[in-house]
Amino acid sequence: MDNNCRVLSSLKRGQKAVIAAVDPSDPQVQRLMTLGLVEGAEVELAGAALGGDPMEFRLFGCGISLRQEQARHFTVSSLESGD
Repeated sequence: MDNNCRVLSSLKRGQKAVIAAVDPSDPQVQRLMTLGLVEGAEVELAGAALGGDPMEFRLFGCGISLRQEQARHFTVSSLESGD
């Protein structure tokens, strides 16, 4: 579908997506990019704390926790029809 682009913070637990775009205007986001949160990277929401913040994502076999505010700087495309 055409409406499969949204922000990283909107993923549901277990949902996978590919980072389509990054807004590097926040210096914290630039640091996250050095950890692998870049365009083309596949991420999966592993879980979140009560209230949804922070959120834990799986990326390249590792876990990384982000605040929702940080996750909103990453636009993703869903992997709806994966393997």
